[in-house]
Parts: sequence; C-alpha cells; structure tokens
Amino acid sequence: MREPSWVAAWTGGRPAVHVGNVAEFNAEYGGVAAGPDHYSCLAVFAGPCPSAVVLPRPVDAAWIAGLSAALGWGEVAVHDGLASDGRLSAAITARPDLLAALRSDEAPVLPWGRTAAFERVVPSPPGVREAITAFESKLCAHALFSDLAGDHPGVVVPAQRPVGSRRELRRALRRARRAGPPLVVKTEYGVGGSGTTIVRPGARRTIPARGEGLLLEEYVPGEGPYRDPTFDAVIDAEGEVHPVGTGAMAVDGTAYQGVTVGPGALPGPLAATAERFGVAVGRELAAAGYRGWYDVDFVTGETGLLAPTEINMRLTGPAVAFTIAARLDRLHGGRHLVRTLDRLPLGARLPPAALRAHVERLTEVCRELGAEPLVTCPTAAFERLPYLGMALAARDHAALDAAEQAVRWANRALGAMFTEVGPAGGPVYWPRRRRPRSRPASA
Repeated sequence: MREPSWVAAWTGGRPAVHVGNVAEFNAEYGGVAAGPDHYSCLAVFAGPCPSAVVLPRPVDAAWIAGLSAALGWGEVAVHDGLASDGRLSAAITARPDLLAALRSDEAPVLPWGRTAAFERVVPSPPGVREAITAFESKLCAHALFSDLAGDHPGVVVPAQRPVGSRRELRRALRRARRAGPPLVVKTEYGVGGSGTTIVRPGARRTIPARGEGLLLEEYVPGEGPYRDPTFDAVIDAEGEVHPVGTGAMAVDGTAYQGVTVGPGALPGPLAATAERFGVAVGRELAAAGYRGWYDVDFVTGETGLLAPTEINMRLTGPAVAFTIAARLDRLHGGRHLVRTLDRLPLGARLPPAALRAHVERLTEVCRELGAEPLVTCPTAAFERLPYLGMALAARDHAALDAAEQAVRWANRALGAMFTEVGPAGGPVYWPRRRRPRSRPASA
C-alpha cells in the first residue's frame, strides 16, 4: 500500500532516529519540572519505522523486540537510560560518540519537540523555534483562531481574556463558583492539560491568587464520544501542509488520556470541519516559519460547532496512534483503527518478567477478539501506582471496544492474582492463596 504524503514529509520515507525529549520540552514550554518521565516511551512511535531510539529511562529490550516483530521494523538500535533527570539533549551532547552518530547518520532525527537544548544536537531550520514560542502560547493561538474563524462556519472561538490583576482573578472565580457560568482558567503555556482548570458552580477548589500569565476563557460544554476532536498535520521543508488525520480524544477533566483514529473515529462532517480549519492554521504557522508536526485540539459544543482550544507544535499523544496506523496499513493493507490508552491502571506492581507474562496473555485475548495490542509505555508498571500504556489496532470498532474492555478487566484482575510479600530486599510477587471458607460456628 502506498504511504500517505505526510510520511514522506515527516521522515523522507526512511527509517528515522526517535528522540524522547518529552520532559525537556514540557519543562521549557509547559512549566512542568523535568525529571524521570514515563511518557517519553511514546517517542518510540515518533514515526512509522525507527532505525534507532534515544530514551531517558532504561527500558526492557524485550519491549522493543516485540514491537519490532509486530510492526516489521527490523533491527532498532536502542540508546536508553541516558538521563534520569529528563534532560535528554544535555545527556546526548555529553556523549560525543552518540552525538556524532546522530549528526552523521543519513536517517532523519525526530525529537518529541524542538527545545533550546536540542538545538545543540540537531539545529532547527531558521524561524522554527521562534514560531513554537509564539504559537505554543494559548493567547497567541486564540488570536490566530479568531482571525481565521470567520471563514469557517463550523467553528466558533470561545471568548478569552488575560487576567489583569489578582483582584480580577478572585472576583471571576468567586462569580463562577457561586452562580456560573463555568469558567476555564489557563496558564499561557501548558501541556497535556497541565495548568488548565475548569471552575464550576459549587466548586471548592481554589486557584493560587496570582494574575501573571493566566487566561480566563469561556467554558464550552459538550459530551459524548466526539466531545474532544483533534487534527494533526506535518509542514514540510517547503512550507506545504500535509494532513495526517483527525481523531476522537479521551479527556478526563482537562487531562488527555488517549485517542481513537481511523475510519469512522469522527463523523464525516465533524472531521471535515476540523481538517479544513486545521489546515488553515497550518498555513499560518508555515508562513511564520514553522516546519514539522503540529496539532489543533477542539471541543465540540452543544450546537455541534467546533471550538478550537490550543495548538501543539510538537509530537502529540495522537501522533502515536497515527504512526502505528500508517505502519499497519503499509504492512497489511486497508485502513486500521487505532486506539491509544495512555494510562491503564494495573491491579498490581509488575517487575519486567511478570509484565512480559501479563502482556503475552493480553495479546492472546486481544487477537482472539480481532485486535492487535501494542505496549506503548511499559516503564510505569512497577511504580507505587502502577499503570501501563497500550495501543489497540483493529479493522472495526466492535473489535476495538471488546479488546479495550478485556484489557481493562485483565489489568484490574491482577489485584486478585498477585500480592506483595518479602519487603526485605525488595518486593516479590506470588500467586495469592485461596482463602479457606469460614465454617459456621457450632450450635
């Protein structure tokens, strides 16, 4: 099957080096402290086919081998465990051999996002970093949305204003908590829902009384499976916009949880509106000097109109689903649906060997249901609150839904199968013994 144009625009149609500088980007543009970051594992899927991956955390070699077998990647060089503090670009530049290899290899190098530190690894084309700084700002993005919306009847832009003072912030929050309407409070820069709070009538939560860098935005109510659409695209070296696709995001409050992409993920008219507006946004970004991956996120209001909320000028959670779908389409033909589930709670903390066994069982179950499971984030399975990131691919929605239900049930059931014992020397897991039934007291 012929690959879509965005693949050539993004990777040149070649295997690429994928760099997981997620925490680094979030620290620079989202105000999220750099540090060990499980989400960096998603950079393994920065393109449809990696030649090498560079990750801050150590990963199980079996994980990459399993993905390579399922997605036909071939041999993938893994450079992992480089930056326990999340500062991956600095760790790369401190290793001259690795830095020279990244610069001399013919494979394109795809970071999660362009940062000041990554400029010392592989510099951006002129104007790219300036455009990112401008339009990662939710204030500037809102101004662009407002300029474009008049030519797009299916789009409505929520009212937004900067907070002028602490007094104004307190007054607006008090009004929203007492009688409404609900209000969205945003920091000017934020990633993955960080720095965004919805204030509804009766809410008890308070926000720090500071006015600097905060925005007050009209809340757009909505519900259902199509409440949070997204559109992704790539801008090539010449400034041409190549649509990647639209998807239905899963958002818990303001926190991104995953996405479904592929045929029927969004109703046709909704997808068409999101793509037309997203392409128009991309042309303006290109004119400002940006080159690379971006997305536009929306909320579907009660009237069915799309309200654009932000621009992400980097790889995104939905990018993972799109690259997996493109690879499976290339290998097996046709069109695949892909659903990513970035944070599936586990009922027990699993060390690598136990996690591999659990994933093998999940794979058998999902394949029987007509779906292919892929682990996207394995490194959080032994955390205090363990979870697993996964992607599910299928040819139809019924298989996708059934596989998700089975995976969620199996993950929860771990709590009944394993128990933690032997605290000296670290946790050890044994099958939980069946408790004897209590006998009734004798008369």
